[in-house]
Amino acid sequence: MNNKLIGDRIKAARLAKGLSQEQLGEKLGVSFQAVSTWEQGKFLPDSDRLPELAKVLDLSLDSLFAEEEKNWELKPVNYDVSHMFTFVKGRAQMLGLPQTLAVMDLLRPAHGAQQRRSKYGFECSYMAHPLTMACHTLAMGLKDDDVIAAALAHDMVEDSHMKPDDLPVNDRVREAVRLVSKNMYDPNEPDWEKQYFANIRKNPLACIVKCLDRTNNLAGMADAFSRKRMIQYTEETDHYYPALLDVLKKVPEWNDVWWLLRYQMMTMTEAFKRLL
Repeated sequence: MNNKLIGDRIKAARLAKGLSQEQLGEKLGVSFQAVSTWEQGKFLPDSDRLPELAKVLDLSLDSLFAEEEKNWELKPVNYDVSHMFTFVKGRAQMLGLPQTLAVMDLLRPAHGAQQRRSKYGFECSYMAHPLTMACHTLAMGLKDDDVIAAALAHDMVEDSHMKPDDLPVNDRVREAVRLVSKNMYDPNEPDWEKQYFANIRKNPLACIVKCLDRTNNLAGMADAFSRKRMIQYTEETDHYYPALLDVLKKVPEWNDVWWLLRYQMMTMTEAFKRLL
C-alpha cells in the first residue's frame, strides 16, 4: 500500500474542499498534526475514522486506496450547442413541427445566459440540456411535435420565471411542463416530492419528458455533482423512475422509446451503484 499516494489524495481532496488541516481535523476529531502525518504518508488514518474521512472529503474508500493512479484525459460531456440548435431547427422545419420551432425561439432568451455546471472547468450553455433531450428524442425515431416541444420547454417555467401560459404551445404541452416544474410545489410541505412524482405519473407526456431529462442528467452528473449528490440522485432514480417508465410502456407508439430509455437509465443507475 502506497502511503504517500494515499496522503497525496487526502491532501488534494482537502484542498478541493477548501479546508485547512485544522478544519479537517476538527471535523474528524483529530489534531492538525495527525492530518499532516497522513498527508505526508507517515501514517494512515485509523480504520474507524475512514468512513467519516471519505464522507467529509466526498471520496469513496475505493478511490482513496486504489493501487493505480488514473490520469484520464477528460473531455466535455456536452455536445456543441450551436450544432445541436441547427440540427433540431432543421429537422423541425423539415418535419413541420410548429411548436418545436416556436419554443426554439425562446431558448436563448430563457437559457442563453445560464451555464451548465462543470467541476472540471468545461464551459457550456445550459441550452445544451434541452437541446440534447430534443436530439435524443429524434435519434429514437420519435417525431412528435408535442414531445420535442415539451422537452425543449421543460425547464423554462422552473428556471426563467415564465408561466406555462406564456409558452407558445398547446394545452397538452403546457400541462406537461407545469407538472415537471418543481417550483410549482412548496419544498417545505411534507411529502412534496412524493406528490410531485405521483402527479407526473398521471400524465404520459410529462413522464416521457421527465425520463428524457433524467437520462441526460445521469449521463452528465459526474461532471457536475458531488459524490454525495450522485448517490442521492442514483437513489432517487432507483426509487421513482421505474413507475414513470411503466407509464411509457403502456403507450403503444412509445414502446421502442420505453425500451431504450429504460435500458439507458437503468444500466447507468446500476453502474453508479457499483462505482459509488
